[in-house]
Amino acid sequence: MDFASLVLMEREKETNYLIKEMGSYEVGEGAEYVTKLFYDGEKVNLYFDTKKDVEEWEYTAIYDLFNEDRFIENDLEIDIDDNEFNPTWILNFDYIEEHEEFKEKLNSICNLIEEEIKFVLQNIEGKKDEYVE
Repeated sequence: MDFASLVLMEREKETNYLIKEMGSYEVGEGAEYVTKLFYDGEKVNLYFDTKKDVEEWEYTAIYDLFNEDRFIENDLEIDIDDNEFNPTWILNFDYIEEHEEFKEKLNSICNLIEEEIKFVLQNIEGKKDEYVE
């Protein structure tokens, strides 16, 4: 799926209501993995997943092989959202008011997400026996 843009909304912490649009950003590859994007008044929260349903063994294998350090090295806080059926991560990072700078940051993040998800999905192929008892 080709994406043209991601819209950043501000979300009120107490009610979780979306209260205003902060900006629309043209993005390229990797944005299709993004499932949620909002600003909570302190940080931008970007949720992403594998974009496909996975089997139970794949769920474990994906988390085993996923390199969170690549995100940390890029000044991104990363956490796992274990409330979802498929492997899902949450990135937290600072909002940049300058539109072009924030767009560049989002594109960089989307590229990193795509690289890591593709790497992991490719590298779990043929490893079912290692994860099924």
